Amino acid sequence: MVALSDRGIVAIGGEDRTSFLQGLVSNDVALATAGRVLFAALLTPQGKFLHAFHVVALGDRLLLDCEGGRRDDLIRRLRPYRLRSKVTLEDATDAWRVAALPGPAGPAAVGLDGAAAGDAVDHGGGRACVDPRLAALGARLLLPAETADATLAALGLPRLDADVYRDLRLRLGVPEDAADLALEKAILLENGFDEMNAVSWTKGCWMGQELTARTRYRGLVKKRLLPVRIEGAAPPPGTPLTLGPDGPDAGEMRSSLGDRGLALVRLEALAAVGSGAATIRAGEAVIHPTVPGWVRLSGTAA
Repeated sequence: MVALSDRGIVAIGGEDRTSFLQGLVSNDVALATAGRVLFAALLTPQGKFLHAFHVVALGDRLLLDCEGGRRDDLIRRLRPYRLRSKVTLEDATDAWRVAALPGPAGPAAVGLDGAAAGDAVDHGGGRACVDPRLAALGARLLLPAETADATLAALGLPRLDADVYRDLRLRLGVPEDAADLALEKAILLENGFDEMNAVSWTKGCWMGQELTARTRYRGLVKKRLLPVRIEGAAPPPGTPLTLGPDGPDAGEMRSSLGDRGLALVRLEALAAVGSGAATIRAGEAVIHPTVPGWVRLSGTAA
């Protein structure tokens, strides 16, 4: 088990909570139930990334498991849209704890062996689910703070350092909030949000939908966030990628840990590497991208 102490919780209450969030975020909030946890994003009206979070329907509230250091910003951005809706917004971080149970043993430990991504059950006064982004990440728990330690201890699983979970996430190619997504610049389909079950193509309008839909239907995705192996010193996030030492733009580096990381890679550069015609570099480091099995490149534009 891994304690995710950097997470925050924003609680949305009131009888209009579902319809309020429905018109703002990328996923179908009506599908968040006791048996299902969602992953969703909040975008600018122009369709650029602002926040990503897990949506947990618990009791008479929707709990948004979000990036802890930016929870105040999330509340600030949601608040103007309340208008006359019967909705409350509050920071509930102190009342909850988030933990991950990575790997196949995680879901089994909470009664979700063989379950699909997003499947959930009540557990320890909170909610356990298979990570809605990707089942390979394991299980995720949202637990009341006062009993979280006891609930986790009862599972009998060893505690792991947070970097173990981070390494798994990077190897799988799953981004994490502002560390991997350029705020007010990133678009969902370049960063795997469709494959990570975060976008509903069937619900009504939501903020940023127009650009997201246009990107999909016109095949305008020319870059993809991919896991990479780093040969040499890890370059800092934002380092430009090039084809060869002085070649054309090949993308941009994101976060890393050791020799593993994420990078936004241009598809034409990926094709050049695949044909053996070039290598991708980030300064002095050589970057080796891979395409995990869950990522769909078909239908994108090179």
